[in-house]
Amino acid sequence: METTIKATNLTKSFGDFTAVDKLNFEVEKGEIFGFLGANGAGKTTAMKMLIGISKPSAGDAVVAGYQVSNQAELVKKNIGYMSQKFALYDDLNIKENIQFFGGIYGLDSKSIEVKYNRVVENLGLQDYAKQLVRSLPLGWKQKLAFSVALLHQPKIVFLDEPTGGVDPVTRRQFWELIYEAANQGTTIFVTTHYMDEAEYCDRISIMVEGEIKALDTPKVLKKEFGVSSLNDVFLKLAR
Repeated sequence: METTIKATNLTKSFGDFTAVDKLNFEVEKGEIFGFLGANGAGKTTAMKMLIGISKPSAGDAVVAGYQVSNQAELVKKNIGYMSQKFALYDDLNIKENIQFFGGIYGLDSKSIEVKYNRVVENLGLQDYAKQLVRSLPLGWKQKLAFSVALLHQPKIVFLDEPTGGVDPVTRRQFWELIYEAANQGTTIFVTTHYMDEAEYCDRISIMVEGEIKALDTPKVLKKEFGVSSLNDVFLKLAR
């Protein structure tokens, strides 16, 4: 299998405080990799390094074939990213958002038009294409933001709490989009605080105080800790 993310002793310090301490892990092509941790555990700091917006204090990571320490701009061009807060422009309509981000990703106008039609059709948004994005329900916004993150067919998509605040039905629909992308070979790196969602991941890592304390499939971790749910695994590690 092709490795799309490889962290080697990845570390981030702020003065005397070490927020992320010597992370070592690999993620394979097409894998759905869950990155879990309580607030303050260091997962957001780690993700910022992986997506090329924060330089490691020590160690390094290779993401989509590029080193985050000295090839951050190339990392950014070869990944998709959906932030915890909605990542599109509320005062533009769907087509204008896709045109804008497609241009940022370097797509030509013909490709943007093709991808716009595909996104609108796949999400069933034909009747809403001219509405400002602010008028769309949150669930549709999130699914649209994910689709936009895939416009340039990146090798990896990073999702930071992508289903926060949406209803269970929309969460399930969102995960169907994730599975579809993974089946097409896109690596999905996702943070979530929903333990039932973590069950959908191929593997998960759990961070505690800047370190990865557990990393394996949900099934193996539950067996290893002698519990029936990932939430119980999480609670044991957090003690």
